[in-house]
Amino acid sequence: MTKNVLLVGESWITSETHFKGFDSFSSAHYHTGSEPFLKAVQGDEFDVTYMPSHLAVEELPFDRAGLDRWDVILISDIGANSLLLPPDVFLRSQRRPNRLKLLRDWTHDGGGLMMVGGYLTFQGIDGSGRWHRTPVEEALPVTCLPYDDRIEVPDGFKARITGDAGHPILRGVPSDWPHALGANEIVARDGAEVLACLPDDEGGHPLLVAGEYGKGRSIAWASDMAPHWLPPEFLEWEGYPTLWLNMLRWLART
Repeated sequence: MTKNVLLVGESWITSETHFKGFDSFSSAHYHTGSEPFLKAVQGDEFDVTYMPSHLAVEELPFDRAGLDRWDVILISDIGANSLLLPPDVFLRSQRRPNRLKLLRDWTHDGGGLMMVGGYLTFQGIDGSGRWHRTPVEEALPVTCLPYDDRIEVPDGFKARITGDAGHPILRGVPSDWPHALGANEIVARDGAEVLACLPDDEGGHPLLVAGEYGKGRSIAWASDMAPHWLPPEFLEWEGYPTLWLNMLRWLART
């Protein structure tokens, strides 16, 4: 049976000002980082809905019935404020349901939740992701640091596999992973399964962690799903689709 997956985030807008002598002009560009993931998991096994960051502000459901449409929800490179401060709250001072609590409770009751690393997940750049001490963090197999948690590795690092190769998430994934260029620093909870870490010379911090939460499951992947932390060699690696499909299967209990 096809499982329903929701990817939230992975989009941004850049605004530039160009100066040419006396004159200047501005331009804006819309970007998404979802394409490698969507390509990797496309098929009949999973029906993936992509909800970019600017749409998630108002379109991520405000009730459990809405969340229950999905078996797996991925939060990738979108800050907690985007879900805490919809226009009704921020602009009109109206009360709305706290979607971070809804996501926590949805996971506890059997959902599969995953947080993917980036500049606005876990705690992120300058601490702006703001997932530390939120209800969503309670459902994750890791805790977030209370400050900027980025580990920038411009010379690249190779993951150290610490989990059993027979684990469903690692099954069929080659043991020699390509270089990645960064990750968020996270702390595994007691009882969680740490399946991969950064190398010791980069602190040995958890990279891929899986755990149970109530009747549900959750995964923390501390690096990106696309550039810049995952360079082209990682996206073209034969293990990339296998790893993502395995994570979705484990979360959906298929």
